[in-house]
Amino acid sequence: MMIIRIVKMHFEESKVEAFRALFYSRQAEIAAFEGCTHLELWQDTAHPHIFFTYSIWVSETHLNQYRFSDFFKDTWSQTKPLFKEKAEAWSLEKQPAQTAAK
Repeated sequence: MMIIRIVKMHFEESKVEAFRALFYSRQAEIAAFEGCTHLELWQDTAHPHIFFTYSIWVSETHLNQYRFSDFFKDTWSQTKPLFKEKAEAWSLEKQPAQTAAK
C-alpha cells in the first residue's frame, strides 16, 4: 500500500527564504529517490512561515530508505536550524472508499 507522508514545519520568519532555497535546490533529487512517486511543498495561507511537504511513497520501506539515507540526514541537518518549533510528521495510508448500503 502506498504511503503518504506529510511533514509540518514551522520556521523562523526570517529563515523562510533560506528554507525555500534549500528545498528547491534538493526537490528534484528527493523526487527522484527510489520509491518516491510524488512530492509537493505547501505553504499555510494564514501563517506563511508554516510549510508542509506532501510526498507519496511506494512503501514504508522506500520511505525509510530515504529517511535513513545520508542525503536526508544532510538535508535535515540544514533544515532543523531554521525551525521555530519542532517539526511534526505523519505517515498515512489512504483508505478505500466505501459505498453506502442500500
